[in-house]
Amino acid sequence: MEGETVIPGTVVDRTPSRGGPGGPTSAPAAGLWHAEGSRTLDERSAAMPVRPLPRQEIEERLAALPGWSLDGDRITRSYRLASHAAATAMVVHIAQVQDELDHHSDLTLGYDTVSLSVHTHSAGGAVTDKDLELARRVEELSAGHGAQ
Repeated sequence: MEGETVIPGTVVDRTPSRGGPGGPTSAPAAGLWHAEGSRTLDERSAAMPVRPLPRQEIEERLAALPGWSLDGDRITRSYRLASHAAATAMVVHIAQVQDELDHHSDLTLGYDTVSLSVHTHSAGGAVTDKDLELARRVEELSAGHGAQ
């Protein structure tokens, strides 16, 4: 509903018999993956600063991430997989990591491709440590999906 704040990872039940007369209640969404011992949003934000990184540092760190490149104000990577199902599974895995890091990319699913484009809105759209950490985590999981 307009003006309503819903906590990510929850579903809102607007059944009148729950949460008072017509009042919504929030509960963890069924089937969503949650990391054991995951940190709060404040803890994650404090652990990873959002200062924009200098271009030279971004390029040096991207050298350790094959296939990733700096494209304007963001880092990008595309993967090819064996099938649409394999690409879809990788997208789900990436979504889980993004939720864990509380940092989300532009993520595109093609027939047998997955593409990511990442920058940090809270740093004015610049590339930050958060972006490079997400790229590192995606690179780590990509081999398990047979991505190239």
